[in-house]
Formats: sequence, structure tokens, C-alpha cells
Amino acid sequence: MDEQESAAGDGGISTRTMEIVVALVLLAVSALVVIDSYRLGSKWGDDGPQSGYFPFYIGGFICLASVATLVQAFVGNRSTAQFVTWAALKQVMLVLLPAIVYVLCVQMIGIYVASAVYIAVFMIWLGKYSRTRSLAVGIGVTVAMFLLFEVWFKVPLYKGLFNPLSWTGY
Repeated sequence: MDEQESAAGDGGISTRTMEIVVALVLLAVSALVVIDSYRLGSKWGDDGPQSGYFPFYIGGFICLASVATLVQAFVGNRSTAQFVTWAALKQVMLVLLPAIVYVLCVQMIGIYVASAVYIAVFMIWLGKYSRTRSLAVGIGVTVAMFLLFEVWFKVPLYKGLFNPLSWTGY
């Protein structure tokens, strides 16, 4: 059995399905850009282009490209080529979902604490490192970044809604 047959046997998402999904998402976003740009003013004024002029046309071009992709996906070649297998998608989700949780945690507890936890958890979970080493690296990297940005360059980064580092005075 060759590589293509084994990949096809695993199941997954077809390229055609992904083309349709991406085209629909881009169509929705670009339609929103067109509508809002029209609201802002998408014409040429006495003093030049209005604030929505360029976004209006860029959004319009993306809308046209999305519609063309949809037409091609529905009318054109109905290839059954696989975009991704379920096993490969699972591996992507093992990284994507914790990254989404990390972004949400940054909003709540700030970039420093969230980053220390994120690094340590990833090292333990995917890297199979010991807890001691993972915590040391997570905390060490975060402390180094804190010193670099907050202390030496005086560039404050987001501390979160709850600001667990308020005791540092920064």
C-alpha cells in the first residue's frame, strides 16, 4: 500500500471542503469590510480619498476572489484530494487549543504568569520533561523577559485584569 492510499484510508478533511470553508469565511469578513468602509465613506472626496476608499475596494476584490473560489469548488474539478488526515489534525489541535487558552489567560493573569505556565505545561505535556526542569525553564524565561522589558528597557507589558505581579511594583 503506498502513502496516498494509507492517507486516504485514515479519513480526514478534503481539500474541496477546506476551500469552501475558507472562501466562506473570507467572503463574510470581506463583506463586513465593504459594508463598514461604505459607512465610513468609500468615495473620492474634494480633498482626496475618504477614509473607507481603499478598504472598500480591497474588500471588494477579496469578495470577488472568494466567490470565484466558491464557484470553482462547486462547479469545477471535484477532486477528492485530502487536505489533512484526522490524525494530523489531532496533532495540530494539541498545539492550537492550548495556545488559545494561553491567549485567554494572558487577558486574565498577564503575559508573564501565563507565559511561565504555558512554557512549563508544554514542556511537561508534549516534551516529556521533568516538572522541576519545566518549572525552572518556564520561570527562568519569564523572569528574564520581565527584567528585560520592565526593568531595563522600561517597556511595560500587559499584566492582566487580576495583575498577580502587582507586588513587584510594576
